[in-house]
Amino acid sequence: MFLDPIYMLIILVAAGSSAIVAAMVKKRFRAASKIRIQSGLTGKQVAESILRASDISDVKVVRHQGFLSDHYNPMTKTLALSPDVYDGISAASAGVAAHEVGHAIQHAENYFPMWLRSAIVPAANIGSNLGPWLVIIGMFLGVAGGLGYTVAMLGVALFAAATLFTVVTVPVEYDASSRAKNKLLSMGIVNEGPEFKAVAGVLSAAGLTYVAAAANSIMMLLYWAARAGLLGGNRD
Repeated sequence: MFLDPIYMLIILVAAGSSAIVAAMVKKRFRAASKIRIQSGLTGKQVAESILRASDISDVKVVRHQGFLSDHYNPMTKTLALSPDVYDGISAASAGVAAHEVGHAIQHAENYFPMWLRSAIVPAANIGSNLGPWLVIIGMFLGVAGGLGYTVAMLGVALFAAATLFTVVTVPVEYDASSRAKNKLLSMGIVNEGPEFKAVAGVLSAAGLTYVAAAANSIMMLLYWAARAGLLGGNRD
């Protein structure tokens, strides 16, 4: 199974695209980290300023360890910023901090794609791990019909939930970045010159990581669907 040339090709393409995008994100983040914003606000202050301007008072901004580990937790209403972003006074820190606030704003406004993504999480977590194994088990049982086919279809359905999660994540992330750029400009936190260009560069590269993840997941979903026989693939 795992020596299948098509499977190996998908794995190589996925690993390669992810590595390229990750390197791009790091390169642009480091370049943008060298551009000090004239407003002089740290990432923490940027986040708090945008939260106040958006009439959001129940989200706490905290320091979180790890490089580019920044995230917003809607369950605890906590906006966690990595040390480079939390303390940084650069276009990179401002962009990342504002992006995470974008998620807090989405949450406060009940932005539908974000709500949908949260609803999919349980099935996605199960599907990404269990789905492929159910397809494999179904193949061993025989997917031409009966129990094997049912098991394989269940595996495809579960993996489809994981794929849907990655697809829905794309508009969620791009919307958060759009909100971030608008707020940074309208509030005068960054200027319209090199500062904004650097912010846009970092956020666009970060967005590509989610596009790559979705594309890779779709390829893998098509592979498992074919193996299960849904696309005329091998039923033996």
